[in-house]
Amino acid sequence: MFKCHVFICLCLFAFAKAESQQKVVDTTKTEQLEEIVLTATRTERQLSSLPLPVTLISKKTIEKSGAIRLNEILNEQTGIITVADESGFEGVQIQGISSDYILILIDGVPLVGRSAGNFDLSRLTVGNIKQIEVVKGPSSSLYGSEALGGVINIITEKPASPALKGNASYRIGSFEQQDINLNLKKRFEKLRLSLFANRFSSDGYDLTPETSGQTVNPFENYTFNTRVFYDFKENLTLFTSARYYNQVQEAGFTFEDVDFEGDSQEQEWNTHARLDHKWNDDFNISYEFYYTNYQAAELLADPIGGEVLSDSDFNQTLLRPEIRANYKITEYGTLTAGVGYQVEALDRTFFDERVQFDSQYLYAQYDVNLSEKWNVIAGARFDNHSEYSNQFSPKLAAIYNINESIAVKGSVGYGFKAPDFRQLYFDFTNSAVGYTVLGYNVAPAKLNELQAQGQILDVVVPLNDLNDPLEAESSIGYNLGMTYKKGKWNAELNLFRNDFTNLIDTRIIARRTNGQNVFSYVNFDEIYTTGFELNTGYKVTNDLNISAGYQLLYAFDKAQEQAVEDGSVFIRDAQTNQSVAIDRSEYFGLVNRSRHNANIKIFYDIKKYKANVNLRLLYRSKYAQFDTNGNGLIDIYDSSFINGFVTTNVAATKTFYKDFDLQIGANNLLNYRDNNIPTLPGIQGYIRLNYQF
Repeated sequence: MFKCHVFICLCLFAFAKAESQQKVVDTTKTEQLEEIVLTATRTERQLSSLPLPVTLISKKTIEKSGAIRLNEILNEQTGIITVADESGFEGVQIQGISSDYILILIDGVPLVGRSAGNFDLSRLTVGNIKQIEVVKGPSSSLYGSEALGGVINIITEKPASPALKGNASYRIGSFEQQDINLNLKKRFEKLRLSLFANRFSSDGYDLTPETSGQTVNPFENYTFNTRVFYDFKENLTLFTSARYYNQVQEAGFTFEDVDFEGDSQEQEWNTHARLDHKWNDDFNISYEFYYTNYQAAELLADPIGGEVLSDSDFNQTLLRPEIRANYKITEYGTLTAGVGYQVEALDRTFFDERVQFDSQYLYAQYDVNLSEKWNVIAGARFDNHSEYSNQFSPKLAAIYNINESIAVKGSVGYGFKAPDFRQLYFDFTNSAVGYTVLGYNVAPAKLNELQAQGQILDVVVPLNDLNDPLEAESSIGYNLGMTYKKGKWNAELNLFRNDFTNLIDTRIIARRTNGQNVFSYVNFDEIYTTGFELNTGYKVTNDLNISAGYQLLYAFDKAQEQAVEDGSVFIRDAQTNQSVAIDRSEYFGLVNRSRHNANIKIFYDIKKYKANVNLRLLYRSKYAQFDTNGNGLIDIYDSSFINGFVTTNVAATKTFYKDFDLQIGANNLLNYRDNNIPTLPGIQGYIRLNYQF
């Protein structure tokens, strides 16, 4: 740790010394703010004119902050929290809604490959990103399943210059973390080409050396992305993209005094093609084809005795053709419509066979300016799915501009998430403990097999309860807000409420003769998240910007909330050894939800010296990881709480010889650590050299 501090101090000293010796260069050119958003409406709209809660993260912000993976930059945004699951993967939480219900897109098409519903954001590099768009709240009216909590769309860069442009960079930091980028872009007469390559690796780290295995094992991954744009005519263009990702990670674990070794491997590739035809100024149509495949494998074995502890495979594919069109009905209104077909398949360990979902969908949206001050967006989508009942997802949003500085906006929408493959087809028995987990669709047949083998003591639910299809999870989300922008000030307030029904969770359906349980899945949970977000910014000078954000969040299970109010949830008093009913004020809410989240960011451009520095302070109040006192909910007496903490991130960048950027920074500068937070190993210093050409 001392070496790391010395390293940062020396680098900052060198930075300051070089800055003081640099000749003065006047660069007073103003920069236009990038605020064109595509995700919220599937059409180009200015961020300030949208009636929906949207966060836009520009390329410039990403570069200045020093972020290299998607989870790093998202974690610094108001109302967006990254949460590590039991596997150590970091998923995203928006408005208190977990990663299972957030759709992740690249250039408008979805990514697959989730671990127990959680998408690992660290899989995605930000080296060739133009901007990131985050739509908060239900978005199923445009994007269907998995978008009931929001959408994150990563938009890559499009070549614009006839000269060969690009950059090459190398970054090294704590724990031997290395990131290497190569980005090439060129525009010919009708052809535009883009090539991107990234290598990311780390030696990992261990927060609990007293136990076997590392917290994060050494890994190495590669990302390759090529994109081709071709203009057949001024009104007919083709876009194609191919992306490949591969990671290998070492693994080691001690179980019953036996050292198991092995590795885990991930492989992902996507191909995307879109033909855009502009028939006239009022009508355009896009024909899109997308295919993706994600594979993961893990093997842990005793290298001496040959005993296998874990051997699992995961292979998921998604095929999706889609046609969508935009038609300007009047000068003030645009109709967007689309139709598509989706085939999703998964072959994995603990499935009897490869399973497949088929679905067809169509959607429509009308975006109209009722007057100079009123804009209204109304839309809906219909999904026909092979494994659950049809879904109709409407949404309505509006914005009213009171004057040039103040606007009021609100939206209400329905979202849904289809039961996933695991919830329908899982067939897993823990060999060490002896419990069994069965997917809903296979549970009756598997129970009959276990009964025939004499392994079932009793069935605790009627099998008729498993005959009706598992329903899709659904939510209704409300957002109401106000924006203010005048002079040097800007501010945005958004109040939100999300009500979820038919959430899918496990339940005991039988007891085994070994004393363990058989679990399956059922619709029963109803929860809600509510609160508000406040973002504000002040431009002190043209070069100094200060911004701050705050989220207040309440997230509760309705059944648990009612049980507490009825006085039927108890805790044992440690002093009197008597059971005492939990008071409503003592019910904390859902796991992994903090009541308060806040950030303060200061960005300062030192144009005279072609440099910039920034400081980002991130606060998260206390939250609980699981119930520890056995009453089935999180209350203030549980012992799994992680106290509130602040992480401090800093970065400084200086340009040398016009084309070279040297960046020095540190995440978690104050060295906050908690063994229960595997993604915070202490201070993480780094130095990065970038060549722009």
